[in-house]
Amino acid sequence: MKDQTRVIAALLIGAAAGAALGLLLAPEKGETVREGIADYINDLIDAAKTKAQSTTSDLKEYGSNAYDKAKSKFSGAVNNVSDYKDSAVDVAKAEVNNAADDARNQYNGVKAKAKSTANDWNNSIQNS
Repeated sequence: MKDQTRVIAALLIGAAAGAALGLLLAPEKGETVREGIADYINDLIDAAKTKAQSTTSDLKEYGSNAYDKAKSKFSGAVNNVSDYKDSAVDVAKAEVNNAADDARNQYNGVKAKAKSTANDWNNSIQNS
């Protein structure tokens, strides 16, 4: 962008210098030459302002588009992370439930075995 701006500025300066020299060397009255130079410079200034305004609009549009793209990509990444989090939570809950079921089953098995052993001891004591 800087190179393009420099080229435009150099062209405008060169055109202004060339026009000024041409008008100064032309065989007209001084007042007519000064008016012509003033009009030409005013036209150049107006053209530069117009170009600057259109460039500003282009930059605003480019910035807005870049912002929208970045926002869209970030939003997609957030959704992906959220989905991954939900999936990880579901897997963790399932693992915890499986571990709890295993613990209950082992507890019930140990409890039944202890009761059976206690009954066996009780029977053997009573039969002795």
